[in-house]
Amino acid sequence: MKGDYPGEFEEIVLLAVRRLGDAATGSAVQALLEREAGRRAALGAIYAVLDRAERKGWTESWLGEALPEPGGRRRRHYGLTRSGESTVEESRRVRNALWQRSPRPAR
Repeated sequence: MKGDYPGEFEEIVLLAVRRLGDAATGSAVQALLEREAGRRAALGAIYAVLDRAERKGWTESWLGEALPEPGGRRRRHYGLTRSGESTVEESRRVRNALWQRSPRPAR
């Protein structure tokens, strides 16, 4: 059913959250995607995915400590739930199975 599986962008955002652990914030995900995946993404697009993933039960969020500067705001952090971990593991399994069973193109 549509919505049960992550799209490609959702999947890499979930993987970024997994990689960042407790340090996963929207801006940290954005920086990781740009640095590691060579993908530029608007912060709004990342937050849209994070919000949708939370509604689907793939992530959870919490407010961290206030930033140490005067008037510093608390930042929202994200983490994968068990369901989110299962989702990215299933995506990995499917991709690996398809790659392993794909013939190499003729040269």
